[in-house]
Amino acid sequence: MGHRYFFSCGLMLLPAMAWNAVLAGHLPPAFQPAEFDRALPPELVLTENVLRVFALGLPFFMPLGASTKVQRLGLGLFVVGTLVYFASWLPLVLAPESAWSTSALGFLAPAYTPALWLAGLGLTGRELFIGKAYRPWMYFALSAAFVAAHVTHAAIIYARNH
Repeated sequence: MGHRYFFSCGLMLLPAMAWNAVLAGHLPPAFQPAEFDRALPPELVLTENVLRVFALGLPFFMPLGASTKVQRLGLGLFVVGTLVYFASWLPLVLAPESAWSTSALGFLAPAYTPALWLAGLGLTGRELFIGKAYRPWMYFALSAAFVAAHVTHAAIIYARNH
């Protein structure tokens, strides 16, 4: 019975988690924990972290499937969104002083591009392993709130450093 929980939408998050773990130390100084987490409003830190736990934790309770057209669309959006997210890091790592990397749009890209793959997760994970009260709009709302908090955090760091 426990093996059915292994095949969850949470598996889809593993590449992004690995990407972050491998490349985070190569990002510009403004993205390093000492600077990125310095002097933020405590309410923002709490909100962002709680929303992160739920937005990234809930997919581990969603069955992974592609039996419906909506789920297949979600998988496609997730793959494209993940590739866009990965690409958003490359200029910051490879050309941190470029016009793109020092612009607000480029600097904030790793904070706003997760909206794409989170939307893909929401379309793919149409239910939870347990409980019937879940509706997909709940995950979309949760993800949108997380992205908003994450972008706000990154925007504060951008404003402080530019």
